[in-house]
Amino acid sequence: MPDLSSLIKAYDVRGVVPDQWDEDVARAIGAAFAEFVLADSGAATVVTAHDMRDSSVPLSRAFAEGVIARGIDVVEAGLGSTDLLYFAAGSLGVPGAMFTASHNPAQYNGIKMCRAGAAPIGQDSGLVTIRESAERGSFERVPDRVGTVSARNVLAEYAAHLRSLVDLTTIRPLKVAVDAGNGMGGHTVPVVLAGLPLEIVPLYFELDGSFPNHEANPLDPANLVDLQRAVVAHGADIGLAFDGDADRVFVIDDRGEPVSPSAITALVAVRELAKGRGTTIIHNLITSRAVPEIVREHGGQPVRTRVGHSFIKAEMARTDAVFGGEHSAHYYFRDFWRADTGMLAAMHVLAALGEQGRPLSELTAAYSRYAASGEINSTVADAPGRVAEVRAIFEGEDATVDELDGLTVELPDGAWFNLRASNTEPLLRLNVEAPDEARMIELRDRVLTTVRTEQEQR
Repeated sequence: MPDLSSLIKAYDVRGVVPDQWDEDVARAIGAAFAEFVLADSGAATVVTAHDMRDSSVPLSRAFAEGVIARGIDVVEAGLGSTDLLYFAAGSLGVPGAMFTASHNPAQYNGIKMCRAGAAPIGQDSGLVTIRESAERGSFERVPDRVGTVSARNVLAEYAAHLRSLVDLTTIRPLKVAVDAGNGMGGHTVPVVLAGLPLEIVPLYFELDGSFPNHEANPLDPANLVDLQRAVVAHGADIGLAFDGDADRVFVIDDRGEPVSPSAITALVAVRELAKGRGTTIIHNLITSRAVPEIVREHGGQPVRTRVGHSFIKAEMARTDAVFGGEHSAHYYFRDFWRADTGMLAAMHVLAALGEQGRPLSELTAAYSRYAASGEINSTVADAPGRVAEVRAIFEGEDATVDELDGLTVELPDGAWFNLRASNTEPLLRLNVEAPDEARMIELRDRVLTTVRTEQEQR
């Protein structure tokens, strides 16, 4: 087995098929996963699910062959979103593996793995062990049996669980445009939202892993254009865009304008705090400063973390937080095994909109207090050097500097920025926020002038 370090990354498996991995690699990873979960928790069963990519079924079946060869049973949930897999792992109490490359192009595929109860498995919590075991391809233990494979469709149970967490039956009628991007939202949305006072305007619900209409990556504004036009053309109250594995959701308001994921984080946080079953809300360090402000105003306790789902989930477990949000539109719920689910976040927004009479643009205005740049990527050869240069410039300006995740600089007038190096590419990622648009642009351009000296731009 070749070196898998370029395939097995910080949080998951991700690579080009068949160039970087194939069914033989999937089989080896399946065997290693089985050995890991047996040693970790004594698990006798694992659950799998897969997205609509052409390579997902062969890879997931090869993975299952590796698992059962090590004496562990496999329950195949079949087609599903990543949060459906988390539901299965949580409700069945078994470890799980989701076959998807999320928002990546068609030639990619991957595996997101978790422990029982949807607890994450990342580089620091098992992925290194699994990678090393798969590379060796040999095991000391001789299983006394070959595992079995069975099928179980959990889509209806998943939908019922979500609907038990947010009641949409009494909201006013809404017209909802949904762009599934030919991804798994086209499979889950019709079941989860069936029979509710919602008129769905579907875009690209056909499951197609070649993504014939646009990439299933709503973080890129170009992939929201079709939904924005549909909201305006159909007079929709709201637009929802899901990524390929439907664990993230992006929201478009009634004017066809994107709603910041930070505003969605604040809106959902207020709803979760109103339940009176906890006060801690997690947010990562590039969410708007409006998020902790609003959380405190509603009696909550905001906790700031690094970017990345493993940090969010770990902090949620440590603090027993009721909710967590990231500016990348990942939303985490204690009621959903602390896992991320775009569908549940979407249902909260639908409920908040439908329980009152104002349009979404007015409703979310209260949660959008500052001007933000969004994430700006710059290709650089010497990321640490550029960050050090930026830090040196601002340290003498009565700025507050911290390095929880990259470089965060807060200025006396309330403006701030975060500059972080990518874990996987030669990129620096910049996020800027300020009290108004002019100040945000000024600060953004000032930082970029230093970052982008003699570099290619992306």
